[in-house]
Amino acid sequence: MERKFMNVILLGFGFMFVFTAFQTMGNIEKTILDSIRQDDSTFTADGYTSLAIIYATLAICNWMAPSVITITGPRGAMLIGAVTYLFFIITFLFPRTWLLYVASVLIGAGAAAIWTGQGNYLTLNSDADTISRNSGIFWAMLQCSLFFGNLFVFIKFQGKTHIDVETRNVVFGALTAVSIVGIVFLLLLRPTRRAPAIDDAKCEIVVEPEGPLDAFKGAIKLFCTRDMIFLSAAFIYTGVELSFFSGVYSPSIGFTLAMGENVKQLVGLSGVFIGMGEVLGGALFGILGNKTTRWGRDPIVIMGYFIHMTSFFLIFINLPNVAPFGDTMDTSYITPSPYLAMLCSFLLGFGDACYNTQIYSILGGKYSDNSTSAFALFKFTQSLAAAACFFYSSKALLSVQLGVLAVLASIGTAAFCRVEWSDRARSRLAVDNVDEKLSPVTHSLAENTLHYD
Repeated sequence: MERKFMNVILLGFGFMFVFTAFQTMGNIEKTILDSIRQDDSTFTADGYTSLAIIYATLAICNWMAPSVITITGPRGAMLIGAVTYLFFIITFLFPRTWLLYVASVLIGAGAAAIWTGQGNYLTLNSDADTISRNSGIFWAMLQCSLFFGNLFVFIKFQGKTHIDVETRNVVFGALTAVSIVGIVFLLLLRPTRRAPAIDDAKCEIVVEPEGPLDAFKGAIKLFCTRDMIFLSAAFIYTGVELSFFSGVYSPSIGFTLAMGENVKQLVGLSGVFIGMGEVLGGALFGILGNKTTRWGRDPIVIMGYFIHMTSFFLIFINLPNVAPFGDTMDTSYITPSPYLAMLCSFLLGFGDACYNTQIYSILGGKYSDNSTSAFALFKFTQSLAAAACFFYSSKALLSVQLGVLAVLASIGTAAFCRVEWSDRARSRLAVDNVDEKLSPVTHSLAENTLHYD
């Protein structure tokens, strides 16, 4: 197997195991912490607050991530970040309010390092022909974490209305072990040389900085470019929908008691269906990577838009308005259906894969000469939006949250397509200019050939 492709596979396995631990924990954190508070009155931590702290810290630290990577390199940054994820999981074995919030700050800083390092490392191991394929394969492997982790939770939570201490510790212990396996895979990553520039005709010319201060200045300069400002609208939407499906939607299902006695285990099952949608989308777009590059990324993003709008409507009529706040016997416009809830989970995951695989592809292609800063800015904007969503999730009704998602989806999709169409027009113009310059030479050669004959 070609060495760079092997690096992509190892990267996918490393993130799959590390995020099996974290994404599973994020999906059940609100439910788990509510159970801990019922057992221990001194424990007052809130799941939405913890997740908000994580993403707010991640947003802030993303500005420093390019500078850190100039010192540690992408592999070192990913290892440092993975260790903070391990620490975060371990803290749940010793539930303390202050410890959870401290761990939330640390994992936020670590997430900035691991995600910026990942984007840079993926770009270094890709070229113009493989960036879409590699992005899809990595995304599919990463999102397997939602499938395996939440399937385990579904089994452990079966038949429970309250998550007892023994069950919690078994889940935390298993997730800790899985996180360690992910770190081992990241240790196996091999260094790679800088890949050739991708989409040279499309790239904005930004020189990759050499020092930490230059890296910080370069990130600010890139953030102020027109196309990055447009792309930021898409980044914001992915952040809000990420926080919704990873931390709000599944617990809301678990709080909808009208779904039946085993409603708590649906929290894990919802994560499984989200993961199935993510994996299917990532695998599909990985297989069609070359065709995606030829046809453009916008059809896939537009498809993701309509899939998400459909899921938002179905969620609106299926779950009660107060579902994000805690256990409720309220209903919405129809009798709450577990089957419809799982369908919406799948649609949320598949639509998210549509957006994220194409964002990875456009960043890796358009900004291959400055991938560290580009991916850092992506995670900054996405995380800031996710943090804001978690802050208002504990107060906003479900209908309000779905309305915000619908508006941001429309703006973000339009902005992404604007950048994609502009790049395509510039690419065609560049090709036409080259043809115009070559045509006199070709004509002259043809005349000389005829004269010689």
